[in-house]
Amino acid sequence: MSDSAPSHWDSAPGPRNGRLTARRHPPLAPAPTGLVPMTGPDGDQLALAYAPEPATDASAYRLVLLLHGAGGSARQGLDLLSPVADAHHLLLVAPESSAASWDLIAGGFGADVERIDALLATVFDGYPVRDVTFGGFSDGASYALSLGLANGDLVDAVLAFSPGFAAPPVTHGRPRIFISHGVDDRVLPIDVCSRRLVPHLHGLGYDVTYQEFPGGHVIPTPIRDSATTWLTT
Repeated sequence: MSDSAPSHWDSAPGPRNGRLTARRHPPLAPAPTGLVPMTGPDGDQLALAYAPEPATDASAYRLVLLLHGAGGSARQGLDLLSPVADAHHLLLVAPESSAASWDLIAGGFGADVERIDALLATVFDGYPVRDVTFGGFSDGASYALSLGLANGDLVDAVLAFSPGFAAPPVTHGRPRIFISHGVDDRVLPIDVCSRRLVPHLHGLGYDVTYQEFPGGHVIPTPIRDSATTWLTT
């Protein structure tokens, strides 16, 4: 992971560099609230979204892109924060990875970056968004960190629950970061994952909030609530 300024070629938007082109803008037309399936041209499910009812003051949403773990699903990604979405006016978008896990895990950014970019563009067309957060669990947490740090000019915060690594090919901006990890995690052991990753991110100048907890490869409710408080205050 490099902290150097990107060169001209690698700062260009494109899936190879994990760079997204979608940007917030005033919505073009109202979009539905509640649970919203997002499908492709052939009707295949690309993502699930959840939009709370508009606030009485018509304030914009905080958009949270939620990335499932290996072998997971959009539903599992959405469930990471669905219990707190209404109370905190969070617009949740949970993509399905194009393979069993995210493209970066298999060797490099590509198809999933393109999918996420298109999904974000669709969401920005339909909903008022004031802030953008990327979050995820396990492989999804590693992907959220990697994609979020590559797009810190769009993303202001990253939630990483039990990540393995961060590998952005380029970095832009300085999103704030929340990381949690179970001390008894046997899937992604804490000593070779977050206990190495967090000091490295601190050394690069990122504002990182880090919480360890007794337990394994899970997200306990108190950790989810702590992350939500961190995100929304």
